[in-house]
Amino acid sequence: MWRDDAYLLDMLLAARKVQEFTQGVGRKQFENDDLIQNAVMRQIQIIGEAARKVSLQYQQAHPEIPWQGIIGMRNRLIHEYFRIIPERVWDVVEKDIPELIRLIEPLVPPDESSEAED
Repeated sequence: MWRDDAYLLDMLLAARKVQEFTQGVGRKQFENDDLIQNAVMRQIQIIGEAARKVSLQYQQAHPEIPWQGIIGMRNRLIHEYFRIIPERVWDVVEKDIPELIRLIEPLVPPDESSEAED
């Protein structure tokens, strides 16, 4: 389904932005920088929202992706914003985002415009 491809691309792009926003940033700096925290949390929300919209059939076909964990993190950031623990968000940045990128990259169809340039 083409929409699943679009949502996967949204997830991949947001995950890459998380890496971009945290390049050269350590845990301590992250915990003390509201701007970086908020930028990262927004991208994690986008990842979770896109994951939530991926069809159940696609999710079932790719159980290697922790769909419910991704969606659950989005829900916590949106609905329990007053209880966000920066250390937990940093753990997502360090461990979960690189793994998510590794899992999603092969599933995202190549950009047709970049193929036309080759």
